[in-house]
Amino acid sequence: MEFFKWQGLGNDFVILEDCQFAEEKLPGLARALCDRHFGIGADGMVLLFPGRRASLVMRIFNPDGSEAEMCGNALRCVAKYAFEKGLVGDPVVEVETKAGIKKARIILDGPEKGLVQVDMGEPVLERERIPVMGPPGTRVIEEELEVAGEKLEITAVSMGNPHCLLFVPDVQEAPVGQIGPLLEKHQLFPQRTNVEFVEVRSPQEIVVRVWERGVGETLACGTGACASAVGSFLCGKTGRSVRVRLPGGQLLIEWLPDNHVYMTGPAEEVFQGVLSEKFEQKLENLIQERRVQN
Repeated sequence: MEFFKWQGLGNDFVILEDCQFAEEKLPGLARALCDRHFGIGADGMVLLFPGRRASLVMRIFNPDGSEAEMCGNALRCVAKYAFEKGLVGDPVVEVETKAGIKKARIILDGPEKGLVQVDMGEPVLERERIPVMGPPGTRVIEEELEVAGEKLEITAVSMGNPHCLLFVPDVQEAPVGQIGPLLEKHQLFPQRTNVEFVEVRSPQEIVVRVWERGVGETLACGTGACASAVGSFLCGKTGRSVRVRLPGGQLLIEWLPDNHVYMTGPAEEVFQGVLSEKFEQKLENLIQERRVQN
């Protein structure tokens, strides 16, 4: 089976077309492929299938084997991959995800040539739809929460997957590895959550570090960048168009009058290869080991 390794701002993915592995093996497959020492190494495994409601169907699995609803960086990679590999003939690509159908456009000329703009859809702000525990019909904006004896102010947004934002004075000093996992699995978030640490540099620029649900700290997160831009505007800290700087690079995020959030950034192929015949047996061994551990 062929695989392709792509990355967007250092957020990297193993892409497989028409994966033939059985459904129950997919979590183990993701764990094996994403392992950076014994596998290919990636922040996620992306499966592509022909679509009925859109050009393609994308499923994405985290390195811990859990399945995510959406991933903005992966979506940019998938759109450009599909266009360059001839799976679609139009630079505007529709991709079906668990968070709905998303539309991406590969920019073919001008100063942004080669970048990919994605219509990420409308942000979800109602707490029960994010979801966040608490009174339905309310928003989570600078809401106080105590974690590990520390009082924090959180803002929550969904971009098809849940995000919890913390505004910090210096993102480089933020306790991402300590607070991130505690918030990810906090009882307030019934489906767990991604966590963004946001430093506002100006009304047009923010700097973000991300603790991704099921992954850990990553170099970039597209949906996290979008959620951070939306939350920054809602809290009165920025305008509706911001440059989001992440450890892996920058994204332009625009929350336009149509209430859709648009993300523009790079995506590129790193390498490609073929899974060896021994890999399926290795996968079976990994699945058996996990059964024993559980």
